[in-house]
Amino acid sequence: MEQGSVICQGIRFLNMNRFFLFALWLIALGAAPAAPEPHVVFVTGDEEYRSEESMPMLAQILERDHGCRVSIAYSLDDKGFVDPNNTKDVTGIEALKSADLLVLFTRFRNWPEAKFQVFLDYIAQGKPLVGFRTATHAFRFPQGHRHEAWNGTKIAELVGQKWLTHHGHHGTQVLTKVRPLNAAKSHPILRGVKPFDAYSWLYHVQGGEDKLHGDVTLLVEGTALKSKHQRAKNLKSYPLTGPTAWVKTYTGTNGRKGRVFFSTIAHPYDFKAGANRTLSLNGILWALGMEDKIPAEGCSPKLAAKYDPNDAGFGKIFKQGLKPSFLPR
Repeated sequence: MEQGSVICQGIRFLNMNRFFLFALWLIALGAAPAAPEPHVVFVTGDEEYRSEESMPMLAQILERDHGCRVSIAYSLDDKGFVDPNNTKDVTGIEALKSADLLVLFTRFRNWPEAKFQVFLDYIAQGKPLVGFRTATHAFRFPQGHRHEAWNGTKIAELVGQKWLTHHGHHGTQVLTKVRPLNAAKSHPILRGVKPFDAYSWLYHVQGGEDKLHGDVTLLVEGTALKSKHQRAKNLKSYPLTGPTAWVKTYTGTNGRKGRVFFSTIAHPYDFKAGANRTLSLNGILWALGMEDKIPAEGCSPKLAAKYDPNDAGFGKIFKQGLKPSFLPR
């Protein structure tokens, strides 16, 4: 062996030893590779409650305060603007393939098969989910369709309830008094959550002959201030006070149990209440298994940008010419 080759091998040996010693030094200091940022995917698309405005608002806070990578899927028109009335398609759903958490806020969607399969593949893995309001009726497939069960029984098994009824439309005003349950006050999702007034009319999800599905733990309840059921004198079946937020689990086809947080209080104006933003953000962190990151006073509700949503309602009440944000890259 030539002398130069011996010298080169010696230098390589010394460099490897230096690297090995440096690695030991890092371990001794407790240094560890940074944890990958959780990828949260919001799937929006409802004709009534402006999920295209409230969910990006929550996404901005998650990105700013909690180190999350965020993607949002939308219903769009053929020019690329938000159109929640487009119930038959969704743009950006492919982001679910790498998601750590799905936040679902859709209403009566009927997506193309390939795109709905992306949702099914996510659920099959038993990954966590957060749902808001109309996610109790997230999908509407035609009678006899292979996915028709997702109109009712399957969504109920996943999130805790299907669409039943509500206490009625009564215009834009405070319609529900919302308060955390004392029995659940030690749950990390309720950290810093105070009672607040909501514009959402109360959804009926439990009471009378109806019961939430699965291993549900109730967290928050609401009392309807006005009710069509009260006028009809059938409050025995549809009580004025009922659950508005809960947690549960579901089991993926792989046997893994996924965490679920669900809230029915999601009128666009409800998210102007700091307590509701804290509740929602706490629920997202809990679903991710990051409850140790929820401060004792709860997640900060401080907005990352101006939040001035349009009112709830059907038709063309949504913001015209709204460009989607956080589309998957």
